[in-house]
Amino acid sequence: MIIQLSDHFTYGKLIKFTIPPIAMMIFTAIYSVVDGFFVSNFAGKVAFSAVNLIMPFLMIVATVGFMFGTGGTALVANTIGVGDKEKANRYFSLFVYVAFVLGVLLAVLGFTLIRPISMLLGAKGELLENCIVYGRILLTTLPFFVLQLLFQSFFVAAEKPHLGLLVTGAAGVTNLVLDALLVILLPLEYKLAGAAIATAFSQFIGGVIPLIYFFKQNSSIFRLGKTSFDGKAIFKACTNGSSEFMSNVSMSIVGMLYNLQLLKFAGENGVAAYGVMMYVSMIFSATFIGYSIGAAPVIAYHDGAKNYDELKGLLKKSLHLLAISGIVMLTAAQLLAVFLAQIFVGYDKELVYLTVSGFRIFATSFPFMGFAIFGSGFFTALNDGLTSALISFLRTLVFEVSAVMILPMIWGVNGIWLSIVVAEVMAVVFTAVFLIAKRKRYHY
Repeated sequence: MIIQLSDHFTYGKLIKFTIPPIAMMIFTAIYSVVDGFFVSNFAGKVAFSAVNLIMPFLMIVATVGFMFGTGGTALVANTIGVGDKEKANRYFSLFVYVAFVLGVLLAVLGFTLIRPISMLLGAKGELLENCIVYGRILLTTLPFFVLQLLFQSFFVAAEKPHLGLLVTGAAGVTNLVLDALLVILLPLEYKLAGAAIATAFSQFIGGVIPLIYFFKQNSSIFRLGKTSFDGKAIFKACTNGSSEFMSNVSMSIVGMLYNLQLLKFAGENGVAAYGVMMYVSMIFSATFIGYSIGAAPVIAYHDGAKNYDELKGLLKKSLHLLAISGIVMLTAAQLLAVFLAQIFVGYDKELVYLTVSGFRIFATSFPFMGFAIFGSGFFTALNDGLTSALISFLRTLVFEVSAVMILPMIWGVNGIWLSIVVAEVMAVVFTAVFLIAKRKRYHY
């Protein structure tokens, strides 16, 4: 059964429609998880720390794809809801072309500045050289990773979420296979480069296949073609997606601060332990992000079509699903903490202990995490980029930065793990305030 944006969404239909984008985001998160597993177990702790140290910077430069994907999708889906499919298709083409060009420019800039940036993040000696090797290899395919992040949203808006899942799955399998071959078989000094090549090639696959699909005649509602420069549309897409851009950039900045604090309080072991937590957290948070990506075009469509009863139903059902998911994730994290730590750092008992104790604290943020992520995405879908950006700004920058700078002075390393929990609780409070204050916007 084909599910269309114009349908009435029950719980079952909403879950079915959002499962593919959830899986897409999980597969994307698995890129880093797979690299982390192979690098940690076969290249060593220093190489593993280098990946964790430079990854936040790489995600910052790639996040323009997520911005144009989420922000552009909101505008395109709303335009379809109004009834102008031709204009929506022109917008789609414009956003793809602009995102790719920006990806090229950022790749060149990042390649040039990777050494001073790595040093700014605290890398020295062997750690610094590893950061440069890993970062430069991934920057060579950055434009295609930007497109992959963009298409994750547009596959849903094109009513082809399952095709998006297949593409992301193909990229993920490519990464897994190449990691197994290159990291295991290459000599020790080349294992980190092998992991980077595996990820870079998978990102190339994830960006090129959708390009080919949308350039050719296809069965979706979009096709890449001629367009004209529309500064107003680009600005609107950037404004809509500014929250997602802000969220990803802020999370990367916070990740850098976490690493700096951990180097201070726990050394390279702290960075490695935090890396394990980030890998697991990325998979759990990917569920919430994927759900928001999947629900956003539906929300935007019904907002454009002025189907406010459906809009209210989508909000209510989403909040219920997020609450249940958060509790399930917390339970799973507590039960699997030791197992997950041993997968990545089982070769070091001290590191396993530090990772498990920290992760059990860190995981208590999961029941709260989904609400702020969805709240930001909800306002993006309503083309209210300012409110969406404010939620993301408070959640990922103001609250987390404040917590990670203050709490370690009171509780040491445990204060670092507790920072994310405090930030997520505060974000839920402010998200609820915005949903209540703006309820007239969605006629609740």
